[in-house]
Amino acid sequence: MEQKKIAGLVWDQPLPVGKLDTDLLREIVFKHIHHKRAEVLVRPGVGEDCATLDFDRYECVMSTDPITAAISEIGRLAIHITCNDIASNGVEPLGIMLAVMLPVGTTAREIETIMKQAAEVSESLGVEIIGGHTEITPAVNRPVIVSTAIGRTVAGGSQRAQNMRPGDAILMTKQAGLEGTGIIASDFADQLTSVLTEDELNEAKGYLKMVSVVKEGVAAGTMGTAGMHDITEGGVLGAVWELSEIAGVGVELEEAKIPVSSVTRKVCEHFGINDLRLISSGCMMIIVHPDREQAVADAIRAAGVSVTRIGRVTGFGEPRVMIDAEGERRTIDPPESDELYKVVK
Repeated sequence: MEQKKIAGLVWDQPLPVGKLDTDLLREIVFKHIHHKRAEVLVRPGVGEDCATLDFDRYECVMSTDPITAAISEIGRLAIHITCNDIASNGVEPLGIMLAVMLPVGTTAREIETIMKQAAEVSESLGVEIIGGHTEITPAVNRPVIVSTAIGRTVAGGSQRAQNMRPGDAILMTKQAGLEGTGIIASDFADQLTSVLTEDELNEAKGYLKMVSVVKEGVAAGTMGTAGMHDITEGGVLGAVWELSEIAGVGVELEEAKIPVSSVTRKVCEHFGINDLRLISSGCMMIIVHPDREQAVADAIRAAGVSVTRIGRVTGFGEPRVMIDAEGERRTIDPPESDELYKVVK
């Protein structure tokens, strides 16, 4: 008897590690969410990291995300990931809640380390930890933190990718693979001693101090964008695909213009992974209308953050492609399991 399939997969077969792909999200998650309230301005969707709620003269922007693949810097990353989502709407985060689930055998010292990290980062971002939950549970075999961040802006003030249109510029801050490189260097340092010098290894570990996009998100938001997306699971190619999916447009990326450090390239070559599909928290993808491109880039650089133009938006319904150094055009596929999970198994 033929087995039932969903999004090309056998119904009862184990799913791949990582966040669900877009077809599965549509088929087994989103289609079951029917009840809607008038106060909800932005609802769940492919590429949408935040919900936006109508609070009369204000909009409340909310996001939730887990940290599951990191260990040594999990407290810091838990704050950054959802604050970054809020900033991708051009909004400053103000509060965060943490659900901390820890494996049996966790010590008080380890919990304090996690919370010191979280407190240090939240203070640096001006965000208050306003609640949460902490427990030891046999349900996990490594630390898991789910964080929920909240931001507020005036009504109509949040940035939305539905505003993308043909001819818009695609900008990217910092360099690809920041978070993934930092996690691998921190948790697998012994395996990289033959690949990186001591200075390079320290540089790679230091990328985890660069994973906030709050500065550039707020700076770009003040100038006005056509949508932003912090580059998380799925990397640069996943982020651009998700953004273009929201607006139903095509894109052209120029591979040679996408900034990637030599250290990240070495780490990715050693583990046989694609740096453009590697989780890249700390990098923001920003879509801007041509008449605002210079102003947005100047505002980001004034905030002390590097920014690069890596491509452009093409027509509605057109393909999403990347042009390599030889001029060959390659289709950008939907994001799948992040490359990090090939290393963190």
